[in-house]
Amino acid sequence: MTTTKTETVDIFGKNKSVLITNVVADNTPVDIFIDAAETITDIGPEIRKRHRGEAEFVIDGDGALALPGLTNTHTHAAMTLLRGYADDMVLQDWLSQKIWPLEAHLTTDDVYWGTKLACLEMIRTGTTAFNDMYFQMESAARAVDEAGIRAMLCYGFIDLGDAEKREHECRATEALVAHIKAMNNPRIHAAAGPHAPYTVSPEGLKWCAEFARDQQIGIHIHLSETEKEVNDCISQHGKRPAALLDKCGILTSRTIAAHGCWLDDAECALLAKRGVSISHNPASNMKLATHRALPYPQLARAGANVCLGTDGCASNNNLDMFEEMKIAALLQKFFWNDPTVLPAPAALAMATKNGAKALGFGTGTLATGAPADIILVTIRTPCNTPLHNAASNLVYACSGAAVETTICDGRILMLEREVPGEAEILKNAAQAATGLVKRAQTPV
Repeated sequence: MTTTKTETVDIFGKNKSVLITNVVADNTPVDIFIDAAETITDIGPEIRKRHRGEAEFVIDGDGALALPGLTNTHTHAAMTLLRGYADDMVLQDWLSQKIWPLEAHLTTDDVYWGTKLACLEMIRTGTTAFNDMYFQMESAARAVDEAGIRAMLCYGFIDLGDAEKREHECRATEALVAHIKAMNNPRIHAAAGPHAPYTVSPEGLKWCAEFARDQQIGIHIHLSETEKEVNDCISQHGKRPAALLDKCGILTSRTIAAHGCWLDDAECALLAKRGVSISHNPASNMKLATHRALPYPQLARAGANVCLGTDGCASNNNLDMFEEMKIAALLQKFFWNDPTVLPAPAALAMATKNGAKALGFGTGTLATGAPADIILVTIRTPCNTPLHNAASNLVYACSGAAVETTICDGRILMLEREVPGEAEILKNAAQAATGLVKRAQTPV
């Protein structure tokens, strides 16, 4: 890949007019022109002849595969600070003995640097939009704003059936949504974030549903990750989790439900009917042994929008959506004993257009007028040699390390594997993680 400046210009600054030549999109050789805007101005074979004189910056893709930026529809970004801190444990022990005690010591700086680290990792591996639930989310919004990528952000609402705590969670949710709207940044959307049916009371769920409807924002929730939470929901409420959420108004076309491992056929049909997007998180669910794969075949037959997420780095342990596509495809084939389930093109769609639809960030495609969220994947690498089938290579052979250039909202965020400020982010995130663990281990 070669680049040419037509004038002295900071390529990593504000949006520039960029001409990308000699790339392949949907198995077709194309050029792409972005006229210092947030959307693709022109795309097609040899359009360089029309636009070369207009571009401030030219990227020769050298045959690279051009893709829409990937979308990670479920994560907890600042948990990058917990990467490798607690592994190979039973889920409830992992949460109660390691994760929750450490999270009790999180500061605004921790969330800021943890989210900065997550954004850096996503940029380096081709993700340009993500869906995040965590705490101290004003700090996460600042990190996303500076990083230049897209995010839907929500505060993790947990009331545990306590009315006083519920009131606090309502105020925290309202404050975050007001803060994000005041930022007036089209790359950052707000959502309501009821954590799960087992951590949020029906009253809390109803409040989140009504608030999201009034504010015209999304809803982000965990759903049916384990068999235990399904059985507990039936015992406590007399119905399965999806039915409970439907009764509380949570299931809407703006809702993203993560995990879904223990959905039954009726729930798959209900989610599809309500227009809910379901985020498959195969690496995390395999690592924490949820004992059942997302019923992708049933969801697909019902017409549901199934997308893809990594979950947080404490349970994955990375944010590489290329790796997640492969694991998703292999897990589905293995669990359902059918090698035809979730073929490579479908897995790629989960990470692109399905995810973009879920978050409301454009079409997840490369077309004139579509958001200028573009990644270039080199073919000058073993994982793309030979190149019999681009979709198969991207899903089964490549990792995020094959991404050479990342553009979001028309702005170059990574070029030839260079991301500005990377060293500072790595240093400060490592220091934040060390300080967090030290505080958690210091007796009060």
